[in-house]
Amino acid sequence: MVKGYKLQIIYLDTINSTQKYLKEKIASNELKAPVCVSSDIQTNGVGSRNNEWISQKGNLFFSFALPLSVLSKDLKLASASIYFSYILKELLCELGSKVWIKWPNDFYIDDKKIGGAITNVVGDIIICGIGLNLKKSPKNHSSLDIILDRKKLLELYCTNIEKKVLWKQVFSKYKLEFYRNQDFFTHNSKGQRVSLRDAKINDDGSLNIDGERIYSLR
Repeated sequence: MVKGYKLQIIYLDTINSTQKYLKEKIASNELKAPVCVSSDIQTNGVGSRNNEWISQKGNLFFSFALPLSVLSKDLKLASASIYFSYILKELLCELGSKVWIKWPNDFYIDDKKIGGAITNVVGDIIICGIGLNLKKSPKNHSSLDIILDRKKLLELYCTNIEKKVLWKQVFSKYKLEFYRNQDFFTHNSKGQRVSLRDAKINDDGSLNIDGERIYSLR
C-alpha cells in the first residue's frame, strides 16, 4: 500500500447535496480533487437510481472526489461502489459494529438499511457520496449499532482510502460475505427488480443473474 495523496476535508453546516455541491465546485475549478465535503444537514440528498436520500441531522453525509490516476491500480471502475463501501464497512466493524454490505453499495444492520453509497465518474475524476444513519433513521430503515463521533469516523475513513488498498484484497473478503445477499433483491440493466438468491459474483464485482451480467457502478 502506497500513500500518494491527502484528502482535504471541508465541513459545512447545511447544503442541498454534498455530491451535487462537489460536482459543481469541481466543474467551476473552485475545488480540486482530491477533496472531501461533509455537511451536518442535507436538504436534497441523492441515493441510488436518483432516489431521494432522507438526511436527518446527527447522521453522516459526505462526498469525496479523487483523480482516477490515484486509484488502486487493479480497481475496475465498475467495482468502485463495492470498493469504497467495503472499506467503510471494515472500519465500522473494527470499531465494534455488525454492519454488512448488501451488493453493491448499501449498508445494512441485520435486514435493515442504514446507509448507502453512490459513485459517478466525471471526466478523469471519480466522485463517491455516502450517507450513513448514525442516530436517526426514516421509516423502514435503521441506524448504526454503535455510537461514534462523525468527524473522527470520517477522518479515519479518508486515511484508509488514502492507503490505496488493492481491489483483490477488498474483494477476497467481500466475496466471503456475499452469501448474506441471498434473501434480497437488486435491479438489472433494465431497472427490473431481480432476486439475489442464485446470483454468482465475478472477480470484477459484477453479478451473473439469469444469464445477465450486472455491474455495480451506480
